Amino acid sequence: MIFLLIAAVAAVVTFVASRIVLRLALKHGIHPPVRERDVHSRPTPRLGGAAMCIGVIAALAVASLVPEFAGVFAEPVRVWTLLGGAIAICAIGVLDDLVDLDWMLKLGAQILVATSVALFGVQIVSLPIAGIVVPSATMAISLTVLIIVLVMNAVNFIDGLDGLVAGTTIIGSTAFFGYIWMISQNFAQQNAYFSLASLITSIIVGVCVGFLPVNWHPARMFMGDGGALMLGLLTAASAIAVTGQIDVGTMGGRSQILPAFIPVLLPLAILLLPLTDFALAVIRRVANGNSPFAADRRHLHHRLLDMGHSHLGAVLIFYSWTAVVSIGCLLFLIVQWWVAVGIMVLGFIVCALLTAAPVGRRVWRTFLRVMRERRARRTGLQPTSASIDSQGDSR
Repeated sequence: MIFLLIAAVAAVVTFVASRIVLRLALKHGIHPPVRERDVHSRPTPRLGGAAMCIGVIAALAVASLVPEFAGVFAEPVRVWTLLGGAIAICAIGVLDDLVDLDWMLKLGAQILVATSVALFGVQIVSLPIAGIVVPSATMAISLTVLIIVLVMNAVNFIDGLDGLVAGTTIIGSTAFFGYIWMISQNFAQQNAYFSLASLITSIIVGVCVGFLPVNWHPARMFMGDGGALMLGLLTAASAIAVTGQIDVGTMGGRSQILPAFIPVLLPLAILLLPLTDFALAVIRRVANGNSPFAADRRHLHHRLLDMGHSHLGAVLIFYSWTAVVSIGCLLFLIVQWWVAVGIMVLGFIVCALLTAAPVGRRVWRTFLRVMRERRARRTGLQPTSASIDSQGDSR
């Protein structure tokens, strides 16, 4: 109930702030022109990140008053450094949405914010596989900065369709919260459930739930770089906060295979699509002699649209892949490993069929057209193209 309260505060404040920001943006014409790579056709404000940031601030303020979170705020530097980093990266993103900053400047700001979080907020000190310790403080900070910057950009790269980032983040973060909740049962402390990771994850879910109504297709406002980068920062920080401190390999569990790897696999699973899109984009752009951060229209969501999916259909496919991967990894802690593998394989098959559905329909219609043409030639009749198309469509 406490986590639901925090998530509800984040959702309500974000929703109200989104409506206010949207009204101000439309009143003062604060929206960039439509770019060639955009999938929307009318100018739309990209200031959703500002409203989401207000929701994060409000939720953390309420959490600081809840006695159960006293242990989290006993180290206030960690919390306020993370909040300061979220505000800073959101401000950089909003500024970029307004004036289009140079990519080197944006990357430098991201590294600076990530370094601050690594120094005073959260950092990886060990890996949850047999208690492997990071050899030095410098390596721990460098690894943490690399992960945070990578996740921020990965989340930002897939922010190209209405409701895409908010929805996938809700699904993945809910699964990750379930993971934190289950592993907390292995600790004797009564306040084990109330950790920085669980608090941040619940706030992430609440903020995305509050923003989704104004971002659902057709979106009235986008979260922009400000919102996407901030979500990436908070998602990475919550994963690092729990992954770098818990050795699940010593806990046992119902699954006899892979339990020690779940703390590493689950964050990667949640971010599988963003990280894949990020890696493909960097390779593609560098191979073409462009900057790795040069925008184009060849992201995964653009490819789904080009395949023939509708806007909503492409978003739902992303939701499906995210749900199958994240929930599938979570199942390894709940059921026997072979059951979890079977469910994931079945989910992959269904998602693959849904993804390839437009291509399958085109192949089927082409097959029908060829068969009718052959039949017509054998019978001496010459069907019109219109009749062939209509018959194929009716099938």
